[in-house]
Amino acid sequence: MNILLINPWIHDFSAYDLWYKPMGLLSLAALLRRNGARITFIDCLHPDETAMGLEPHFAMPKRKPSGEGFYSAERVPKPPPLKSIPRHYHRFGMTPSVFRNALNAIPKPGLILITSMMTYWYPGLFDTISMVKTLWPAVPVVLGGNYVTLCPQHARLSGADFCLPGPGELSLPPLLKDLLGMDLSFIPDFQDLDSSPYPAFDLIRSLHYVPLLTSRGCPYRCSYCASHLLNPSFHRRDPILVADEITFWHTRFGVRNFSFYDDALYDDALLVDAKAMAIPLLQEIVRRKLPVQFHCPNGLHLREITPELSVLLYRAGFQTIRFGFETSDLIRQKETGGKVSNAELVDAIAHLKRAGYRSREIGIYILCGLPGQSADEVEASIRLAQSFGARPILAEYSPIPGTDMWPDAVASSPYAITEEPLFQNNTLLPCKSASLTDPVYQNLKRLTRIPQEDA
Repeated sequence: MNILLINPWIHDFSAYDLWYKPMGLLSLAALLRRNGARITFIDCLHPDETAMGLEPHFAMPKRKPSGEGFYSAERVPKPPPLKSIPRHYHRFGMTPSVFRNALNAIPKPGLILITSMMTYWYPGLFDTISMVKTLWPAVPVVLGGNYVTLCPQHARLSGADFCLPGPGELSLPPLLKDLLGMDLSFIPDFQDLDSSPYPAFDLIRSLHYVPLLTSRGCPYRCSYCASHLLNPSFHRRDPILVADEITFWHTRFGVRNFSFYDDALYDDALLVDAKAMAIPLLQEIVRRKLPVQFHCPNGLHLREITPELSVLLYRAGFQTIRFGFETSDLIRQKETGGKVSNAELVDAIAHLKRAGYRSREIGIYILCGLPGQSADEVEASIRLAQSFGARPILAEYSPIPGTDMWPDAVASSPYAITEEPLFQNNTLLPCKSASLTDPVYQNLKRLTRIPQEDA
């Protein structure tokens, strides 16, 4: 069985690659390959530079040595619901002609699997499905991922033949049996994350970095986060086996940069119960003396930071450290989940700086545009982080269907966010209060860029 897996385009106002790869899709690729399928993978976001070089109007953006960087981008018309937004809209990734050529260069597949991420990225997804359906109208297309799980009814408009919400490892095997008569002789234990093969990152032409998964789900229940909808239970890997995976990608493929992308949408659970995961993992990384570095763009839990853990993070080579703080407002902290307090922020920054981190290296995410949130609250949160020597980073709130905050988001937004996922785009600040005008928002962004002196 030839099976084609596709990571679709992003259509949005902006997009930036912070060490992202479609781990769920590539995990399915590894599972299917273990069961004898022949796998082809096309990543619309990371085109072949040689193929893109034949596009005269295109220039490939340069990336940082660590692997992060801009996607290739081309302006496209804005969808009708976004016509009034005074910003350019882009297709990120390869051009349609390069994608078409990539499809024509492979054998006709018997099945096509396509993933999805943000709900408001669906225009790029729809275009991807349209192109494969034009070429192979009879080949079944299966759509999975976050968008399908969070907006299952809207996903039926995609043109896919089957929409599978939830974890693909659970929903795909019975579909393969019913649709193709394909029995999987190897199915990992979903409760045991270490029973799955490594994601098939070897299918990537130029493997500059690898994202890592240490857990699924999240032990917290923050009101703005959909982690519990995507994975209701919390499961972790063995930290030594995570170190083994790091060693594998480094020694076999020369990978030097790794990112942590656990399943929580706003914060990784890497540091939760540090004695069970982070401390033994970091100790093992230090012991192996691998010339690698680590990045945590998704945010870590500040509450878990201790002097010991700070030193281990620094010695293990964690260069990009970001933490979820969200707000300094005490009432909102409790309302959104009580994940971290102001005092814990202050202590964590002090521990990290004593370990060797500089102010500009300690990134603190501040949520902006929450329902009912004033501009003064955002400014106070920024200034609190700065006053103790950290770098505040604005994280624009995106309302997510099914979260505890969703009813408040619907009530506060002037957009029809329940009917149109495009209006869930954080660029719109779709739930901002009247005090958060565009000039005020721009001033807040400038405020975060004030350099902080290291103590």
